[in-house]
Amino acid sequence: MDLEDLGCRARFMIRDRDGKFPALVDAVLKDAGIEVVLSSIQTPRMNSITERWIQTCRREPPR
Repeated sequence: MDLEDLGCRARFMIRDRDGKFPALVDAVLKDAGIEVVLSSIQTPRMNSITERWIQTCRREPPR
């Protein structure tokens, strides 16, 4: 099952500024209608905060 099966689509891709993501990845996502949002520079705690937020979203009942 993916988002299209549920009638949803991704609007944003949050990623870090690592060099492993070439500009081609951003171009492909843009063509798919997905906006790339870059994380802040030198924020070591951001990964743990983001993971916690995602866990909370998964555990909350749908409305």
